[in-house]
Amino acid sequence: MTIEDHRFPCDQCGSDLRFDPGAGQLVCGHCGNAEPIEDGGPWAGGISEIDFDQALRNLLPIQDMEVTRVSSCPNCGAEVEFDPEAHSAECPFCATPVVKGTGENRHIKPRALLPFQLSEDAARDAMIAWLGRLWFAPNGVQEYARKGRRMQGIYVPYWTFDADTKSRYRGERGTVYYETRRVMRDGKMTTQRVQKVRWRPASGRVARFFDDVLVLASTSLPKSYTEALPPWDLSALEPYRPEFIAGFRAEAYTVDLDQGFGEARAIMDRQIHRDVKFDIGGDRQRVHNVETEVSAVTFKHILLPVWMAAYKFRGKTYRFVVNGQTGRVQGERPYSAWKIAFAVIAGLVVAAAFGYVAAVYG
Repeated sequence: MTIEDHRFPCDQCGSDLRFDPGAGQLVCGHCGNAEPIEDGGPWAGGISEIDFDQALRNLLPIQDMEVTRVSSCPNCGAEVEFDPEAHSAECPFCATPVVKGTGENRHIKPRALLPFQLSEDAARDAMIAWLGRLWFAPNGVQEYARKGRRMQGIYVPYWTFDADTKSRYRGERGTVYYETRRVMRDGKMTTQRVQKVRWRPASGRVARFFDDVLVLASTSLPKSYTEALPPWDLSALEPYRPEFIAGFRAEAYTVDLDQGFGEARAIMDRQIHRDVKFDIGGDRQRVHNVETEVSAVTFKHILLPVWMAAYKFRGKTYRFVVNGQTGRVQGERPYSAWKIAFAVIAGLVVAAAFGYVAAVYG
């Protein structure tokens, strides 16, 4: 078991090559030399699935495992790889100072990743545009983005699960019909249509194969952030190569495989419930019981690209994340007290003006 190395020296000058999202290859920031990422590695023939049961029994072959050096943030708990020469840095998730540690993390190796497609400049432009639409944001926050402070490119860990499911259900099918009744209204007798539902027992079977159910394998970011970043085009996944991570950071997963599958099952169950209601048919549906048999479960550990900015303003940490594939932005919505107060006062002035005009000319 070797420790993964993400450093690649330039053939021309010896400086570190970094993956360039625009060029799609390794580029030297010192001399400009570019080197393509050659096909190869253990999964060069394609991205295959891993047997879930075999992983739970710790029977995965050694080539599916890796050891990385990570530092753990004392504030948010993120486990992130840092540059080997760095002794300290800020946590990219919460801007907390982190001293480089010597901890080693043994985990399931990523099987695939989505390479960054957005450059840092493009990600910053997307963040500035997003902040520009937030009128109540403090000027200090907006100025931070415009000053061009460095953003961090992070590969965030995810699990994907495939599974074959067969479900049996019991429920009821509702058919809507109407009855006409005579009622007294305003002293007069009139007719009224009343909606009714006729319920009948229903049972049956549904089956569905789930492909690439995506589950976040990290707890460093609130789910309100990460759930707003999709869609991800997983058809663009590349077999894992450390060259794609050169110049970026990679977060180690903190959500274990079995816990991740529990979240995937919840996603599957919601879809199965919709399938059952569709199969019941009718105008209304009641689902009383669903028994699901799950088989052929496989998974992949993948990495998805996220640009991050985190800094502290007046004692509070603000975090912004940008989808490194599409440019979609999510983050905390900062509010300026004086801007809100100004808007309230302006609203009161306008309301008073309308009231005065109405009183004088009404």
